[in-house]
Amino acid sequence: MRGDQVRLNNGLIMPVIGMGTYTFKNDRKSTEQAVQLALKMGYRHFDTARIYGSEAALGGALNEAIANGIVEREEVFVTSKLWGSHHHDPVSALQKTLMIMGMEYIDMYLVHWPVRLKAWVCDPIPKEDEFEPLCLDVTWSGMEKCLEMGLCRGIGVSNFSCKKLQNLLDFAFVPPAINQVEMHPMWKQKKLRDFCRDQNIHVSAYSPLGGPGNLWGSTVVIEDPLIKSLALKHRATPAQIALSWGLSKDVSVIVKSFNQERMRENKGALDLKLEDEEILEIDSMFKEMKILRGEVFVNQSTSPYKTLQDLWDYEI
Repeated sequence: MRGDQVRLNNGLIMPVIGMGTYTFKNDRKSTEQAVQLALKMGYRHFDTARIYGSEAALGGALNEAIANGIVEREEVFVTSKLWGSHHHDPVSALQKTLMIMGMEYIDMYLVHWPVRLKAWVCDPIPKEDEFEPLCLDVTWSGMEKCLEMGLCRGIGVSNFSCKKLQNLLDFAFVPPAINQVEMHPMWKQKKLRDFCRDQNIHVSAYSPLGGPGNLWGSTVVIEDPLIKSLALKHRATPAQIALSWGLSKDVSVIVKSFNQERMRENKGALDLKLEDEEILEIDSMFKEMKILRGEVFVNQSTSPYKTLQDLWDYEI
Protein backbone atom coordinates (compact mmCIF):
# COMPACT_ATOMS: atom_id res chain seq x y z
CA MET A 1 0.00 0.00 0.00
CA ARG A 2 1.45 3.39 -0.99
CA GLY A 3 1.76 6.05 1.68
CA ASP A 4 -0.59 8.35 -0.20
CA GLN A 5 -3.47 5.83 -0.14
CA VAL A 6 -5.70 4.10 2.39
CA ARG A 7 -7.65 0.84 2.13
CA LEU A 8 -11.22 1.18 3.36
CA ASN A 9 -13.24 -1.51 5.16
CA ASN A 10 -14.92 -2.44 1.87
CA GLY A 11 -11.58 -3.03 0.13
CA LEU A 12 -11.58 0.21 -1.88
CA ILE A 13 -8.31 2.09 -2.21
CA MET A 14 -8.65 5.85 -1.68
CA PRO A 15 -6.03 8.62 -2.02
CA VAL A 16 -5.50 10.31 1.35
CA ILE A 17 -5.55 13.83 -0.09
CA GLY A 18 -8.75 14.83 -1.80
CA MET A 19 -9.76 18.03 -3.54
CA GLY A 20 -12.95 19.66 -2.31
CA THR A 21 -15.11 21.48 -4.83
CA TYR A 22 -17.48 23.51 -2.67
CA THR A 23 -17.65 27.14 -3.70
CA PHE A 24 -20.28 29.64 -2.64
CA LYS A 25 -19.77 31.38 -6.01
CA ASN A 26 -20.99 28.28 -7.86
CA ASP A 27 -18.81 29.14 -10.86
CA ARG A 28 -18.76 26.14 -13.18
CA LYS A 29 -15.95 27.38 -15.42
CA SER A 30 -13.50 28.09 -12.59
CA THR A 31 -14.36 24.76 -10.93
CA GLU A 32 -13.73 22.84 -14.14
CA GLN A 33 -10.43 24.65 -14.69
CA ALA A 34 -9.34 23.94 -11.11
CA VAL A 35 -10.18 20.23 -11.41
CA GLN A 36 -8.30 19.98 -14.71
CA LEU A 37 -5.29 21.64 -13.11
CA ALA A 38 -5.54 19.35 -10.10
CA LEU A 39 -5.52 16.29 -12.33
CA LYS A 40 -2.31 17.50 -13.99
CA MET A 41 -0.78 17.95 -10.52
CA GLY A 42 -1.64 14.36 -9.63
CA TYR A 43 -4.81 14.76 -7.58
CA ARG A 44 -6.96 11.66 -7.95
CA HIS A 45 -9.57 12.09 -5.20
CA PHE A 46 -12.39 14.61 -5.65
CA ASP A 47 -15.19 15.53 -3.27
CA THR A 48 -18.52 17.13 -4.17
CA ALA A 49 -22.16 17.14 -2.99
CA ARG A 50 -25.53 17.97 -4.47
CA ILE A 51 -25.89 20.99 -2.20
CA TYR A 52 -22.48 22.33 -3.32
CA GLY A 53 -23.70 22.86 -6.86
CA SER A 54 -20.40 21.55 -8.22
CA GLU A 55 -21.41 18.06 -9.39
CA ALA A 56 -21.85 19.16 -13.01
CA ALA A 57 -18.52 20.99 -13.11
CA LEU A 58 -16.62 18.11 -11.53
CA GLY A 59 -18.23 15.55 -13.82
CA GLY A 60 -17.58 17.68 -16.88
CA ALA A 61 -13.91 18.17 -16.04
CA LEU A 62 -13.35 14.50 -15.24
CA ASN A 63 -15.14 13.27 -18.33
CA GLU A 64 -13.10 15.62 -20.53
CA ALA A 65 -9.88 14.40 -18.94
CA ILE A 66 -10.91 10.77 -19.40
CA ALA A 67 -11.87 11.36 -23.04
CA ASN A 68 -8.50 13.05 -23.67
CA GLY A 69 -6.58 10.16 -22.12
CA ILE A 70 -5.21 12.24 -19.23
CA VAL A 71 -6.61 9.82 -16.68
CA GLU A 72 -8.53 6.55 -16.61
CA ARG A 73 -11.86 6.46 -14.77
CA GLU A 74 -10.54 3.71 -12.50
CA GLU A 75 -7.70 5.98 -11.35
CA VAL A 76 -10.07 8.60 -9.94
CA PHE A 77 -11.95 8.40 -6.63
CA VAL A 78 -15.16 10.48 -6.65
CA THR A 79 -17.31 11.23 -3.60
CA SER A 80 -20.71 12.91 -3.48
CA LYS A 81 -23.34 13.27 -0.77
CA LEU A 82 -27.03 12.78 -0.06
CA TRP A 83 -28.71 16.02 0.99
CA GLY A 84 -31.40 16.04 3.68
CA SER A 85 -34.26 16.56 1.24
CA HIS A 86 -33.41 13.28 -0.51
CA HIS A 87 -33.44 10.96 2.52
CA HIS A 88 -36.78 9.58 1.38
CA ASP A 89 -35.23 8.14 -1.82
CA PRO A 90 -31.42 7.91 -1.96
CA VAL A 91 -31.56 5.79 -5.13
CA SER A 92 -33.34 8.47 -7.14
CA ALA A 93 -31.08 11.13 -5.64
CA LEU A 94 -27.92 9.28 -6.68
CA GLN A 95 -29.32 8.54 -10.12
CA LYS A 96 -29.88 12.29 -10.52
CA THR A 97 -26.33 12.98 -9.34
CA LEU A 98 -24.96 10.51 -11.90
CA MET A 99 -27.02 12.16 -14.63
CA ILE A 100 -25.72 15.60 -13.62
CA MET A 101 -22.13 14.34 -13.54
CA GLY A 102 -22.40 12.25 -16.70
CA MET A 103 -21.05 9.19 -14.90
CA GLU A 104 -22.13 5.58 -14.54
CA TYR A 105 -21.12 5.37 -10.89
CA ILE A 106 -19.32 7.24 -8.14
CA ASP A 107 -16.88 5.69 -5.73
CA MET A 108 -18.35 6.90 -2.43
CA TYR A 109 -21.82 8.17 -1.47
CA LEU A 110 -22.20 9.79 1.95
CA VAL A 111 -25.21 10.81 4.03
CA HIS A 112 -24.30 14.49 4.26
CA TRP A 113 -25.88 15.24 7.68
CA PRO A 114 -28.05 13.24 10.09
CA VAL A 115 -30.89 15.57 9.11
CA ARG A 116 -34.00 14.81 7.05
CA LEU A 117 -35.79 17.66 5.29
CA LYS A 118 -38.96 17.90 3.26
CA ALA A 119 -38.53 16.62 -0.28
CA TRP A 120 -38.73 20.01 -2.00
CA VAL A 121 -36.08 21.76 0.12
CA CYS A 122 -32.99 22.81 -1.86
CA ASP A 123 -31.48 25.48 0.37
CA PRO A 124 -28.38 24.76 2.49
CA ILE A 125 -30.00 26.76 5.30
CA PRO A 126 -33.41 25.14 5.89
CA LYS A 127 -36.31 27.10 7.31
CA GLU A 128 -37.93 26.05 10.56
CA ASP A 129 -40.93 24.38 8.88
CA GLU A 130 -38.79 22.30 6.48
CA PHE A 131 -37.60 19.54 8.83
CA GLU A 132 -38.92 15.99 9.10
CA PRO A 133 -38.22 13.28 11.70
CA LEU A 134 -34.99 11.43 10.97
CA CYS A 135 -35.63 7.79 9.98
CA LEU A 136 -32.04 6.66 9.65
CA ASP A 137 -32.95 3.01 9.07
CA VAL A 138 -35.00 4.02 6.01
CA THR A 139 -32.25 6.32 4.75
CA TRP A 140 -29.55 3.70 5.18
CA SER A 141 -31.63 1.02 3.51
CA GLY A 142 -31.77 3.32 0.48
CA MET A 143 -28.02 3.85 0.66
CA GLU A 144 -27.46 0.09 0.71
CA LYS A 145 -29.76 -0.19 -2.32
CA CYS A 146 -27.55 2.30 -4.17
CA LEU A 147 -24.59 0.05 -3.46
CA GLU A 148 -26.47 -3.09 -4.48
CA MET A 149 -27.49 -1.47 -7.80
CA GLY A 150 -23.90 -0.51 -8.62
CA LEU A 151 -24.59 3.23 -8.54
CA CYS A 152 -21.68 3.62 -6.13
CA ARG A 153 -18.80 1.48 -4.90
CA GLY A 154 -19.05 2.46 -1.25
CA ILE A 155 -21.35 4.18 1.23
CA GLY A 156 -20.69 6.21 4.34
CA VAL A 157 -21.74 9.18 6.39
CA SER A 158 -20.69 12.72 7.26
CA ASN A 159 -21.07 14.75 10.46
CA PHE A 160 -22.03 11.72 12.58
CA SER A 161 -21.18 11.50 16.28
CA CYS A 162 -20.07 8.29 18.02
CA LYS A 163 -23.61 7.77 19.30
CA LYS A 164 -25.18 8.21 15.88
CA LEU A 165 -22.64 5.86 14.33
CA GLN A 166 -23.37 3.21 16.96
CA ASN A 167 -27.08 3.58 16.29
CA LEU A 168 -26.43 3.06 12.59
CA LEU A 169 -24.20 0.05 13.20
CA ASP A 170 -26.94 -1.57 15.27
CA PHE A 171 -29.13 -2.11 12.18
CA ALA A 172 -26.89 -1.65 9.12
CA PHE A 173 -26.27 -4.66 6.89
CA VAL A 174 -23.39 -2.73 5.30
CA PRO A 175 -21.37 -0.65 7.77
CA PRO A 176 -20.29 2.84 6.70
CA ALA A 177 -16.84 2.92 5.13
CA ILE A 178 -16.22 6.58 5.95
CA ASN A 179 -17.29 9.26 8.40
CA GLN A 180 -16.34 12.65 6.94
CA VAL A 181 -16.14 15.28 9.67
CA GLU A 182 -14.51 18.58 10.50
CA MET A 183 -11.04 17.88 11.89
CA HIS A 184 -7.94 20.05 12.27
CA PRO A 185 -5.41 20.94 15.00
CA MET A 186 -8.05 23.10 16.73
CA TRP A 187 -10.71 20.37 16.58
CA LYS A 188 -8.88 17.10 16.97
CA GLN A 189 -11.80 14.63 17.20
CA LYS A 190 -9.85 12.15 19.34
CA LYS A 191 -12.93 10.47 20.83
CA LEU A 192 -14.50 10.04 17.39
CA ARG A 193 -11.26 8.86 15.82
CA ASP A 194 -10.82 6.24 18.54
CA PHE A 195 -14.39 5.02 18.10
CA CYS A 196 -14.07 4.85 14.31
CA ARG A 197 -10.76 3.02 14.54
CA ASP A 198 -12.33 0.40 16.80
CA GLN A 199 -15.23 0.00 14.34
CA ASN A 200 -12.97 0.01 11.26
CA ILE A 201 -14.58 3.18 9.89
CA HIS A 202 -12.21 5.57 8.13
CA VAL A 203 -12.26 9.20 9.25
CA SER A 204 -11.98 11.76 6.47
CA ALA A 205 -11.27 15.34 7.53
CA TYR A 206 -13.01 18.26 5.87
CA SER A 207 -11.78 21.78 6.61
CA PRO A 208 -8.39 20.40 7.73
CA LEU A 209 -7.11 24.00 7.65
CA GLY A 210 -10.16 25.46 9.37
CA GLY A 211 -11.94 26.38 6.15
CA PRO A 212 -10.24 29.73 5.36
CA GLY A 213 -11.91 31.39 2.39
CA ASN A 214 -15.29 29.79 3.07
CA LEU A 215 -18.23 31.87 4.23
CA TRP A 216 -18.17 30.02 7.57
CA GLY A 217 -14.40 29.38 7.71
CA SER A 218 -11.63 30.75 9.90
CA THR A 219 -7.88 31.36 9.63
CA VAL A 220 -7.34 30.39 13.28
CA VAL A 221 -5.52 27.14 12.38
CA ILE A 222 -2.95 28.49 9.93
CA GLU A 223 -2.34 31.59 12.05
CA ASP A 224 -1.68 29.72 15.28
CA PRO A 225 1.80 30.53 16.70
CA LEU A 226 2.77 26.87 17.21
CA ILE A 227 1.72 25.91 13.68
CA LYS A 228 3.63 28.90 12.28
CA SER A 229 6.76 28.13 14.31
CA LEU A 230 6.79 24.52 13.11
CA ALA A 231 6.35 25.74 9.55
CA LEU A 232 9.41 27.96 9.96
CA LYS A 233 11.41 25.07 11.42
CA HIS A 234 10.53 22.73 8.54
CA ARG A 235 10.74 25.40 5.83
CA ALA A 236 7.14 24.57 5.08
CA THR A 237 3.88 26.47 5.19
CA PRO A 238 1.40 26.47 8.10
CA ALA A 239 -1.07 24.66 5.83
CA GLN A 240 1.42 21.86 5.23
CA ILE A 241 2.04 21.51 8.98
CA ALA A 242 -1.70 21.24 9.68
CA LEU A 243 -2.22 18.72 6.89
CA SER A 244 0.80 16.66 7.92
CA TRP A 245 -0.56 16.51 11.48
CA GLY A 246 -3.93 15.27 10.14
CA LEU A 247 -2.30 12.64 7.95
CA SER A 248 -0.27 11.44 10.96
CA LYS A 249 -3.60 10.43 12.54
CA ASP A 250 -4.35 7.99 9.69
CA VAL A 251 -7.15 10.13 8.33
CA SER A 252 -7.61 11.46 4.82
CA VAL A 253 -7.88 15.21 4.27
CA ILE A 254 -10.16 17.11 1.89
CA VAL A 255 -8.50 20.37 0.90
CA LYS A 256 -10.27 23.08 -1.03
CA SER A 257 -8.38 25.65 -3.04
CA PHE A 258 -8.57 26.66 -6.67
CA ASN A 259 -5.32 28.62 -6.40
CA GLN A 260 -2.51 26.86 -8.28
CA GLU A 261 0.21 27.61 -5.74
CA ARG A 262 -1.90 26.51 -2.76
CA MET A 263 -3.03 23.38 -4.59
CA ARG A 264 0.61 22.44 -5.11
CA GLU A 265 1.40 23.39 -1.51
CA ASN A 266 -1.41 21.22 -0.13
CA LYS A 267 -0.29 18.19 -2.08
CA GLY A 268 3.26 18.78 -0.87
CA ALA A 269 2.13 17.93 2.65
CA LEU A 270 2.59 14.28 1.68
CA ASP A 271 6.35 14.85 1.64
CA LEU A 272 6.47 16.45 5.09
CA LYS A 273 6.92 14.21 8.13
CA LEU A 274 6.54 15.76 11.56
CA GLU A 275 8.58 14.37 14.43
CA ASP A 276 6.71 12.47 17.15
CA GLU A 277 7.44 15.25 19.64
CA GLU A 278 5.98 17.83 17.26
CA ILE A 279 2.83 15.81 16.78
CA LEU A 280 2.49 15.58 20.56
CA GLU A 281 2.97 19.34 20.81
CA ILE A 282 0.03 19.89 18.48
CA ASP A 283 -1.97 17.20 20.29
CA SER A 284 -1.39 19.09 23.53
CA MET A 285 -2.61 22.44 22.23
CA PHE A 286 -5.22 23.70 24.65
CA LYS A 287 -7.35 25.39 22.00
CA GLU A 288 -10.43 23.52 20.82
CA MET A 289 -12.65 25.26 18.29
CA LYS A 290 -15.29 23.64 16.12
CA ILE A 291 -15.93 26.03 13.24
CA LEU A 292 -18.87 24.50 11.36
CA ARG A 293 -21.23 23.92 14.29
CA GLY A 294 -24.48 23.23 12.43
CA GLU A 295 -26.68 25.84 14.09
CA VAL A 296 -28.90 25.86 10.99
CA PHE A 297 -30.10 22.35 11.88
CA VAL A 298 -31.20 23.28 15.39
CA ASN A 299 -34.55 24.77 16.38
CA GLN A 300 -37.10 24.41 19.14
CA SER A 301 -40.06 23.22 17.08
CA THR A 302 -39.58 21.03 13.99
CA SER A 303 -35.96 19.86 14.13
CA PRO A 304 -35.15 16.66 16.06
CA TYR A 305 -32.26 18.67 17.52
CA LYS A 306 -33.30 21.31 20.05
CA THR A 307 -29.71 22.19 20.94
CA LEU A 308 -26.26 21.78 19.43
CA GLN A 309 -25.59 19.14 22.07
CA ASP A 310 -28.52 17.13 20.66
CA LEU A 311 -26.98 17.34 17.20
CA TRP A 312 -23.48 16.34 18.31
CA ASP A 313 -24.42 14.17 21.31
CA TYR A 314 -22.25 16.21 23.66
CA GLU A 315 -19.16 15.80 21.48
CA ILE A 316 -18.87 19.55 20.99
